[in-house]
Amino acid sequence: MTPRNLAPVLLLLGLVSPAAAQTAIKLEGTCEKLVIAGKDLSDACKDVLTNTVARNRTSFDFAAEDGQTLSFGGSGAQQERTEETDPLQPISLVVPGKAGAAQGPVMAVGACRFSTPEPSKTAITCEATAPGDNTTYAGTFVTDARATAKPPEGGPAPGAAK
Repeated sequence: MTPRNLAPVLLLLGLVSPAAAQTAIKLEGTCEKLVIAGKDLSDACKDVLTNTVARNRTSFDFAAEDGQTLSFGGSGAQQERTEETDPLQPISLVVPGKAGAAQGPVMAVGACRFSTPEPSKTAITCEATAPGDNTTYAGTFVTDARATAKPPEGGPAPGAAK
């Protein structure tokens, strides 16, 4: 991956420091699933996902062609990383919206998982349920990552510690 293509993956994996990660990154790829309050909008899901990190909050923002949006949010400090599993971002709320206006946050229990990056793609899968009424929210997005670029002669690999 080029350094430009590597930044979103590093952000997703939590390898960028919180101070440096107070930003929003748009990822291009394929939206495979979008369910807002139990309604399946997968056929209308846009092929752009925004990952936002602000202070200790992380969100994954999906959008449909008709203007509906869904944001999965949680504390980035609670992200789980182990060698046995893909990274897991706990979700504590979802924010559905319509035509750019948020409808208000909904307390939810769930997680976003993102597969370890491969040369061709990374999958981001979010699922959450609102306690009480068991309303479901879900989104699956697969990035269009590019093939890994060779590091410059004598220089560190992209993302390597300096």
